[in-house]
Amino acid sequence: MKIQGTWYRSLRETDEGAIAIIDQRRLPHELRWVELATAAQCAQAIQAMWTRGAPLLAAVGAYGLGFALREDSSDASLANAYDTLLATRPTAVNLRWALDQVYQGVKALPEGERPGAARAIAANLCDEEVETNQAIGRYGLEIIEQIAAARPGQPVNLLTHCNAGWLATVDWGTALAPIYMAHDAGIPVHVYVDETRPRNQGASLTAWELANHGVPFTLVVDNAGGHLMQHGLVDMCIVGTDRVTAQGDVCNKIGTYLKALAAYDNGVPFYVALPYTTIDWSMQDGLAEIPIERRSDEEITHIWGKAATGDVIPVQITVDGAATGNYGFDVTPGRLVTALITERGIVPASEAGLKSLYQAPATSTGTAIP
Repeated sequence: MKIQGTWYRSLRETDEGAIAIIDQRRLPHELRWVELATAAQCAQAIQAMWTRGAPLLAAVGAYGLGFALREDSSDASLANAYDTLLATRPTAVNLRWALDQVYQGVKALPEGERPGAARAIAANLCDEEVETNQAIGRYGLEIIEQIAAARPGQPVNLLTHCNAGWLATVDWGTALAPIYMAHDAGIPVHVYVDETRPRNQGASLTAWELANHGVPFTLVVDNAGGHLMQHGLVDMCIVGTDRVTAQGDVCNKIGTYLKALAAYDNGVPFYVALPYTTIDWSMQDGLAEIPIERRSDEEITHIWGKAATGDVIPVQITVDGAATGNYGFDVTPGRLVTALITERGIVPASEAGLKSLYQAPATSTGTAIP
């Protein structure tokens, strides 16, 4: 998407055989591109949140597996790198899917052919993902167009949580793709952006994206969503997701469930945008089966910001030694979701809805077959 009028992807290959990504920890105060050239660097970038967003970390993981094979293309190296990269983020299913694509694509090849094949697979996954996100955007745009048609001359007010824009993907994003397309089509849209504690991805990432693209937005605290809906200030909610079960339960950034409850209580449609790579057919009950990542205390006890000196520094906001419960995600039952917006269409958040678009793997142990 656009940064000061110039179009970028959030991941690109370099002439030196590495990949360049944005260090998202520095945003919105500094745009810093970093190069990754080894599997270890990719694993660090994923685990330490230099890069995040289920689709994007999947792309980084795919390249990381290729980098490992460039150093050592043996079966042992392939298996070890796969396990190391998979362990970096347990909640998002897209990472496993991408690693499987590379693993299955190279394991039968001679060792000498594996590095090149892995790189080609990773590059192709990135191109396919951009096309997928564009399709999600077009389907979501139809919903925004319908709302705009019913309220001529008035802006369509949307509420989103966390960051499901181009910074979370290779380009366009999932939940934000329809918003960008609506804005570019001349439809007046306005976005309420949740700050999204504890890492503030809404305040630091989504707001930065929207500002660069010229989309009007208002930053609000996480707990303001219910108030806005009670007063008729939200026409629709739209969020992304890190994993969707076979029965349509949605796992997303912590706080999503509360937005869905408020939307349900106030009759506000609540949509979830996702690519097929986020569907996990091996799981039915999201509450019982999806692993919820527990992250470090420091994400809650400290907050990053720009000081008067211009330096970006962490500041402690709690009493010394405060115990924390830093749950990274929560699960929204499918019954609270108005519909899922996919690259193939808009369907109910249910097993029947998903199976109307996709064929589940015969073993029910993987992601959807495109």
